[in-house]
Formats: sequence, structure tokens, C-alpha cells
Amino acid sequence: MASAYSQEQLSQFFDHINLPKVLREDPQPTLIFLKALHTHSLATFPYENLSLHYNAAHSIELDPQHLFRKMVTDNRGRGGFCMEIAILYNHVLRAIGFDAYTAGVRTRGRLEGVPRGDYPGWNHIVNIITFPNGSRYHSDVAFGGDGATMPMPLTDGLIHDNLGTQQIRLKRDWIPHQVHRTEETKLWIYQYRNSQDKEWNSFYSFPGTEFLALDWDVVNWWVNTHADSHQRRNVLTIKFLLRPKESDASFEGEMEIYGKKNACEPSFQRELGRKDRNHRYV
Repeated sequence: MASAYSQEQLSQFFDHINLPKVLREDPQPTLIFLKALHTHSLATFPYENLSLHYNAAHSIELDPQHLFRKMVTDNRGRGGFCMEIAILYNHVLRAIGFDAYTAGVRTRGRLEGVPRGDYPGWNHIVNIITFPNGSRYHSDVAFGGDGATMPMPLTDGLIHDNLGTQQIRLKRDWIPHQVHRTEETKLWIYQYRNSQDKEWNSFYSFPGTEFLALDWDVVNWWVNTHADSHQRRNVLTIKFLLRPKESDASFEGEMEIYGKKNACEPSFQRELGRKDRNHRYV
């Protein structure tokens, strides 16, 4: 299936995320390009659910052209929640020539800031990219706090440095309540720890199975309408911060994520009066 976006829209997207000129001269579906696209998309599009709370319908539309207008053409600094950003990103990946599809994810809720409890039904989305040599990568540009700041190869246990002292990895394992347990039914589990002396926290799991547009319509309906949806209960905005890479740059103009700022109710309301006071920098 072809991307919903034209080459003209692709150029608009590159402008919007300030993709370095050296990469734009000849866009190729390479790992270096994927890393840059991940970094610039993550820093450009805030993870936020303002439309769900403040538009007249209190619902989210996932049509790719609507998403492009909202986040790119209108140029209002908007992002979206996970499905909005990830679906936009998926069509951009495919317009470039990447072999990319979206996959469903089960994300655990937080208790006192730490993911705890059962893995619920499908409530998140990631992109899976396959390269000609067979290597596969997970790219999640729409998770918010404690999310990966780079694409991660689907390699069991490989540790990556994330923000500050935080480390992340993908582990292959089963989750509670799985009945059919074989090597083939193990899932990918996204984990983080805030320093090397801390324990690993398992945040979400996914099998890597492709989800279609109609599947996302079902997930989106639940997130928009169900009383247990945390998106309905909380106003969320998370913005990642970008700076020039200080060392080991792979190309001219390479950037890196160095932090994030969070704002949510009720502190978001107070932030309108005294900017930055209620932001938490990590």
C-alpha cells in the first residue's frame, strides 16, 4: 500500500521538522536517515491530547490528510497522542521508501510514577522498520515520558543510553496471563532504568504484528470513549528538547535530544501565568 503523502508533502514535512540539508539532498531509507527522522520528529511534535479534551467533538481523527494538516500545514506547533503522531510518521517513512508498518502495543499504567500492574488491551502504537539486510528496528516517536529517544534494533537485551543516566532495552519474554508459552510467542518488552544501579521497569509489550487502519479505528474508539481510558482523565503535554550533537556527529548538522519538559493539569493551567515554573526538566 502506497503512502498517503506526496513528494511535495514530504518536502513540507522535512521543512517543518528542520531536517538537516545534507540529508534532504538525496533522501534514502538508511539507518542514519531513520535516526535523524526519529530525533527531529520526536522534538518537533509534542505528545499531547488537547484535541480530545478541547475540540467540539472530544474525539480524535486518524485520517492521514487530517493529521498532516493539523501537525504540519497549519504550523501551530501541534502534535498529538500516540496514534496521531505514529500514523503521520508511518506515512512519511513509506513515502521515503522505508519498509515500515505500525504495530499494536500494551502499555502498563503508572503507580507513583512507575509502571505497575497488568498489561491491558491495545492502547499504544509503534513503527517497525525492516532493512534489506533483514535487520528490524522499533521506532517510537509518540510515547512521551520515558520513551526511546532513538530507533532500537529488535535485539534481545541490547542496552541503549537514553536521557541523562537513563538506559533502555527490549527484552523477549512472556507477560502475565499469557497461556500459550513457546519461544515463538514471546513478546518484545520495552524496559527502562534510571541508572545502572536501579532495577529495570517493564513499561510496554508488543508482538510485532502489523495493525491495519481499521484496527487503529477500534483502538482509537476505545481511547476516545471508554471510562477507563487515562487519555480521557488527564490532559497531557510533553515536549522533547533538541540541541546540536556535541561529539561523534555522523553528518553536518546532526542534532540530539537532551531533555524534555512536562506540563499537565492542574500545573498546566498555572503555567499559563508563570511560564516554566511548573515545568519539570529531566
